[in-house]
Amino acid sequence: MPKPQVPQGTADPGRSIYSQTCAGCHGPNAEGTDRGPSLADVGSASVDFQLSTGRMPLGPEEQYQAKHQEAKLSPAEIDAVVGYLARLHPGGPRIPDVRPADAQRGRELYAQSCAACHSPGGTGDALTGGRSAPDLRRATPTQVGEAIRVGPGLMPRFPPSVLSDDDIDDIAAYVDRLKGTHGDLDRGGLSLGRIGPLTEGLLAMLVGLPLLLLVSRRLGSRTK
Repeated sequence: MPKPQVPQGTADPGRSIYSQTCAGCHGPNAEGTDRGPSLADVGSASVDFQLSTGRMPLGPEEQYQAKHQEAKLSPAEIDAVVGYLARLHPGGPRIPDVRPADAQRGRELYAQSCAACHSPGGTGDALTGGRSAPDLRRATPTQVGEAIRVGPGLMPRFPPSVLSDDDIDDIAAYVDRLKGTHGDLDRGGLSLGRIGPLTEGLLAMLVGLPLLLLVSRRLGSRTK
């Protein structure tokens, strides 16, 4: 995607960038076309999430779940487009103001609401139909909050009645710890969720116990 050329002194750079990079699929007023969905009232959180994670544009094989890739626009350009669309269509979830919070409580909330799809260690996991939940360790705290509120792709949406703003802060704090930058919550181990020896021990038991039984049976048969 070529970088948008915004003339100096443009009254609304967001409108200019949108016209060059987005309108071809989403329509001149974000009303949607046969190439892309309407962006009316999807909310600034959805627009910022899709653009900042590089999950746009969708490829022909990604009709239901776009892959994370490098963003096509700079942070300043994304802010400009988000602002323009928010003025054009002010409805929908806003970008959450995610703040540093209680990672330990976030761990409990994550286990209840997120781990089943994204794995206990945030590494992502396989879903039905050959699809998968993404690795969360590349996500920023803001992107975590945006995803919770807008439910991108196959992910369900969690309104404030289910997960409050404080809950989002705590979950985002815990997910940030999963990146391994904070040693107190990274339990180490192999790439089996990085939750410590429990997973590795269980795998060793499942693999090693049948082998031990097989060896003992063979030794027993030789002594007869």
